[in-house]
Amino acid sequence: MPRIIAKPDNLNELNKNYTHKKLETPVFLNSVPKCGTHLIRNIFRMFVPVEQQYHKAFVQIPILRQHLEAYNLSNPKLSWGHLLFSDESAMALHGVKQILVVRDPYDWVLARTRFFLSDSFQGQLEHLRNGKFTVEQIFNMMIFGIYQKAPTLYEIFTHNAVSWLSSDIKVVKFEDLIYHVKNIDTPEAKNYFEDLLSVTSYSSLPEDWKERIKVGSDRKQSGTARENLFGNKFELPDELPDAQKQMVDYAAPGLRKILGYE
Repeated sequence: MPRIIAKPDNLNELNKNYTHKKLETPVFLNSVPKCGTHLIRNIFRMFVPVEQQYHKAFVQIPILRQHLEAYNLSNPKLSWGHLLFSDESAMALHGVKQILVVRDPYDWVLARTRFFLSDSFQGQLEHLRNGKFTVEQIFNMMIFGIYQKAPTLYEIFTHNAVSWLSSDIKVVKFEDLIYHVKNIDTPEAKNYFEDLLSVTSYSSLPEDWKERIKVGSDRKQSGTARENLFGNKFELPDELPDAQKQMVDYAAPGLRKILGYE
């Protein structure tokens, strides 16, 4: 598997500043890659005792069998990963409360491009940084994949998101999460986070919930936040060009609609 270089955080130490309710059921934070995995993980880590957090691995399908203990119903843990849908993964997560984090595919192309062009990502694609490709060409590679090196947008969202969709899984939009983090003093934010964290043992938020979320969402604690990526020398637009938006719609028709972005 590709190797990701990210600076460590000190959230386990900061976790000690708060009192916690123990998990009664395992919780798995599943996400499409580059959809705010570290953000939601770090927020949840402020509401769960460290001893109930599964830090042994970022769970993915190639190593699933070695980490089934993360989903042990009799020893509940908070775990996270990019676990694609299959009979094996669905069986492993039986009885586990699962959150699925998604992102607007248009913005996902930008985020994936930014990540692949940084030195934080190591895995057969370092040549993309050699200056011999236009940014538009790299956008196209993020959408249509790179032969034998990187899967397509359609493949990633199909197996990591759409195929998981069911009534027992809570879908979280990255954009909604960001919005409520930035507007944490509103009643809407309180309702949002109370619902989000209801998969843990909190029926209502603790009094210091805002402080915990501010600590967990601190971008300095995220190794993959754009400003914390290593060696990122490329300037990308804030919005995907219209031509590439059309390519996303061509490559994965109906995807944005089923995820709730239309």
